[in-house]
Amino acid sequence: MTNIEQFIETMKILRSENGCPWDKEQTLKSLKPFLIEEAYEVLEAIDENNMEGHKEELGDLLLQIVFQSQIRAENNEFNFEDVAKSINDKMIFRHPHVFGDNTTIKTSQDILDKWDDFKEKEGKKITFFKKLPKGMPALLESLNINIKAAKTGFDWITIDDIYSKLDEEVLEFKEAETQDEKIDELGDILFVIVNLARRFNIDPEEALKKSNKKFKKRFLGMLDLSEKKNIDFNSLSLDEMDSLWDEVKEEQSKNS
Repeated sequence: MTNIEQFIETMKILRSENGCPWDKEQTLKSLKPFLIEEAYEVLEAIDENNMEGHKEELGDLLLQIVFQSQIRAENNEFNFEDVAKSINDKMIFRHPHVFGDNTTIKTSQDILDKWDDFKEKEGKKITFFKKLPKGMPALLESLNINIKAAKTGFDWITIDDIYSKLDEEVLEFKEAETQDEKIDELGDILFVIVNLARRFNIDPEEALKKSNKKFKKRFLGMLDLSEKKNIDFNSLSLDEMDSLWDEVKEEQSKNS
């Protein structure tokens, strides 16, 4: 047996009558949070360039795929082999320039331009805004929407146009009176920022995660520094906290 065949067999045993009580109780719905969690842990391992961690997290993600496939197999719907065949057939069909005789596709952009055509030939109905997963992070969903719209030419002409629109949306947020209006205007600000990220080929989700990580590191540095100085952090004024922040920022910048 191959490793994947052994793994599939292990999952069958865990779900069998004499298997693990917890594994037997799981449903497709109960497994949903784990699927999302494992995907993010894979991303974290990539960001940290952790080879062993990446291998382990990919295994955990594969577990979720095999687990769900086993549940479907128990209902005589499909199994892991069907999943593998389906994606393999799809990849071959969507790459005629590799597995067929299509010579018109030469660049990555050619592939992106033809991708929806491939899907239509598969018999799938393509809406203008292709169906996006409901659980997709809002920034990533916004980026996909913007990319799709920009392909039609519906886009700002220059970067300065985007800056002007951002200024306009910030002003509208300042002038908003009700909570609903503020929510609406803040959403518009974020939408414009995603457009700005797209124009500079920046993943907004990745950029925000990087800022989150940087803030956490500096804030924890402030707490450590206040402890070393025998200072009660919670009793500091905002100006004193800002002073600590600047000190930590300068120190961390030197060590980065």
